[in-house]
Amino acid sequence: MQTPDDLIHQPVRLKIMAALNTLASNQWLEFVSLRAIVDTTDGNLGAHLGTLEGAEYVRIKKDFVGKKPRTRVCLSVKGREAFAHYVATLHAILAPQNIDT
Repeated sequence: MQTPDDLIHQPVRLKIMAALNTLASNQWLEFVSLRAIVDTTDGNLGAHLGTLEGAEYVRIKKDFVGKKPRTRVCLSVKGREAFAHYVATLHAILAPQNIDT
């Protein structure tokens, strides 16, 4: 039996991936909006994003709007594929099994 991707399976990272997966390819979500969706602290979200970025599941872009820093996050192609595989694995685990008795 397959097991879900441990990187995604952690609850906060699962929320991050699910939220970003709802966006179109190459669409960016601002850090503050993602923080509100995930309902966590800046530090916790930053740590989990760092893990996902290290796995190349998300891309992070930092820039300025005027003098104010802005961080945006986007699901990478690899991340989108990993999330689709994660969901398929869960479906396979939850699907009724045909067992001959």
